[in-house]
Amino acid sequence: MLTIEDCRCFYADEVRLVANIQTPGLVEAFGRVPREKFLGAPPWQIGSPERLATSMVSMTSMAYTSTENPQDVYHNVVIALDLAHDINNGQPSALGRWIDALALKPGDRVFHLGCGVGYYTAIIAEVVGSAGAVVAIDVNADLAERARSNLFGYPNVALHVGDGVSFDPGACDAILINAGVTHPQRAWLGSLREGGRMVLPITMSATPTVGQGMMARITRGSGGYAAELVSPVGIFSCTSGREPQLEPLIAKSFSTRSMFKLKSVRLDAHEPAEACIVHGEGVCLSSAEPAQTLAASPA
Repeated sequence: MLTIEDCRCFYADEVRLVANIQTPGLVEAFGRVPREKFLGAPPWQIGSPERLATSMVSMTSMAYTSTENPQDVYHNVVIALDLAHDINNGQPSALGRWIDALALKPGDRVFHLGCGVGYYTAIIAEVVGSAGAVVAIDVNADLAERARSNLFGYPNVALHVGDGVSFDPGACDAILINAGVTHPQRAWLGSLREGGRMVLPITMSATPTVGQGMMARITRGSGGYAAELVSPVGIFSCTSGREPQLEPLIAKSFSTRSMFKLKSVRLDAHEPAEACIVHGEGVCLSSAEPAQTLAASPA
């Protein structure tokens, strides 16, 4: 008979293979953190990521399998947190890939926007260790309070409730934005230390609450902000992180595939040019290489 520890071990290895995880300590964190303790009392409602992806764009209804066996949560599946609002504990391989893209190290300070009930926050906290710190926030007060309780045993995590766009996390080595936006906020870019990494979903609206697009990784260097794409994504939108005037530009960038040429984020004032993929006021997603000198500091 498999023990729950055996199940976590196999689950962590499944996430490693599907997400191609390279970050030291991340696979072990998936194998240590007890997922079932973050999900609330059973029965748990388990859904396939494929069914979730189609339901998010109203192509089909979401269907769940009910279980009271904690071993069942140790698969690469989504698990309902709030059925009425279609809120789930995200797909492990997707979150694993995004966290891996942050290239976390022990001692790093991380900002996690959209922490939900704190499961992936705990995994991040395990990787950065006691010398590191995680600042987590969620706009949903009910989820945030559940996260506060779930993360009680993690003294290196500070949990906040509110709008993460207007929240100042302080200087960070890494930032994970877990809600769809039209562009990286200047404040987030300004929070990154030199060498800091941010992973965020650049999305176009598929429904009033859900967007589709690509996860992007932005790295702050001495010559500017380098950018590259990580993976496709379907995700709930961050309302305050979206600018309506950029929505058609985002949609066009995906239809023309110009978004797939993303190489940098520009903060300097300039006129729209051929390299501008999504040109906004104050922030531009560009196919140009990062500037040779760091652009003007974010406001």
